[in-house]
Formats: sequence, structure tokens, C-alpha cells
Amino acid sequence: MSMIPGCVLFPCRSDAPIAMSPEMTCGSDALVAKSTSDRREGAAPTKPTLVFLHGIGGRASSWAPIQQACAQAGYTSLAWDMPGYGDSPAIDPCNFDGLADALAALMDAHGLSKAVLVGHSLGGMVALQMWARHPQRVAGLVLAASSPAFGHGSGDFQQTFIAQRLAPLEAGQSMADVAEGLIPTMVAPGFNGPGLAQAKACMGSITPAGYKAALGALVQFEQRAALPTITVPTLCIAAEHDRTAAPTVVQRMADKIPNAQYQCLNGVGHLLTFEQPDSFFNALLPFLRSLP
Repeated sequence: MSMIPGCVLFPCRSDAPIAMSPEMTCGSDALVAKSTSDRREGAAPTKPTLVFLHGIGGRASSWAPIQQACAQAGYTSLAWDMPGYGDSPAIDPCNFDGLADALAALMDAHGLSKAVLVGHSLGGMVALQMWARHPQRVAGLVLAASSPAFGHGSGDFQQTFIAQRLAPLEAGQSMADVAEGLIPTMVAPGFNGPGLAQAKACMGSITPAGYKAALGALVQFEQRAALPTITVPTLCIAAEHDRTAAPTVVQRMADKIPNAQYQCLNGVGHLLTFEQPDSFFNALLPFLRSLP
């Protein structure tokens, strides 16, 4: 089986019943070996391919349950490890133009002229940058727990944010230690399902260099001006208990995108795709089925 580093591809399986799998590991060679392929078998020509884009603490493999459900619904999908994560080579400088170009190159490698981009958090920002930089490659957008700009524009705020996030590493802790402290603050109050350990494992598998580069890109993000230019179908998904991209932020973003749909998932925090992958899929599927 030939493989492209840094991605997980699920061919569609339209003959299978839709069922969610609770099994998920991050950074798993076994998962990549079983799931990555250059082929997109049996994809119906009227169904677009999906490209899943993880957040700053995620990995390609974190999308596996949702990719499996989409495959069973007849959709081929690809999930990337963003540059600097997993086996994906780092880019220098690591900025959103570079990330969008890397995504376009990954799509080229898989023979995709267009795709529906499904982005969580920072991944949603990559999707917006892709629209701004390569709009002809975008068939639709799903922006989950994301925003069109990073917080405040102040350089001091940005530097303080980076310093706070990197302080544990500077003090000699590992990424697993960072995940142990940070992940529980990003889920719904009281959440203790299997997604908690999975999210910790994903973040713990990221290299400090990759994490630092992603943080540096994150604080520079600004695409608010692009929102009214979006002409493809768009779904914005918020999470009830999200303290990073609050529902009001996601709602305002949706309001500025022509004809965008908006949904808020109950009982989840910022890591909604880890907490309730089935709820996320149930929000995603009707949108996909409505695409022309």
C-alpha cells in the first residue's frame, strides 16, 4: 500500500450501516497503516470528498470515528496532520499562507481539485485561509469551535498568550504534562468520557517544536474581512460550554457569512469532536446531504 505521510484517508463505504466507533488512538502507526491509501474507492461522483483539519492539540487520527461514520454514509474523506505534526514536514515560516499552500499541495497529491473542508478550532482557521488564498479549491466549509481572528490584536496580548502556553515546557515539562493540565479545562464541566484520555494522548504526541510553531501562527490569524466574500455552503458549529470559541463568537461569524448555517451542540466544550463525535456527525451529515 502506498502512503502519503501525515494523512489518514477513509474511502466511502456506502453499503455499510452508519455506526460510530468509540475506538480512537493518536499517533498510531497501526491506524495510519490500515486507513491511509492513495485510492478513493467507490466514491459517488455527486458526493464531494471531505478534508478534516484538526486543532492545535489534535492529530489526523483524532478524526477517525467521524471519518468512519462519513465513510459509511458514502463520503470519502482525508484528514491531515498539519505541517510539523506527526510525519508531516514542518514549514518555515509557519504561517497561515504556508498552511493553506501545504493543504493545497496535499489535495494535489490526492488528485483533489476541490473538497469540503471540515476544520476544528485552528483547523477552521486553516479552512478560512484556504478560502481566502485558494477559493477555487473549496466546495464547502464546516467551521467548528473556531473564529475568524485570534482574540485581541495587541502584540502584548499575543506574546503573553504564547508565554503562558509555553511556560510548562520552559519549566521542563513534557507535552504529555501540558496536555494533562490543559485538556480538562477545554471540555464540558464534569466530562470524563473516553474522549478525555484520547484528547490527552493526541496533544501529548505533538512535538514541542510543532506546538510552538502552531502557537506562533495562531496568534497572527485574521480573516474577518473574508467572511462576507464566502460563496460556498458553510456550516458553523458551536459548543455550549466552549470557553475558547464561545457560541456568541461562532454565531457572529455565521451571521457575517452569506447564507451560512449555525448549530450549537449541547453538553460539550471546545473539544466537541472528542467529547461527542456522534453528535458532531449528526450535525454534519444533514449539511453534507444538502450540498448541491
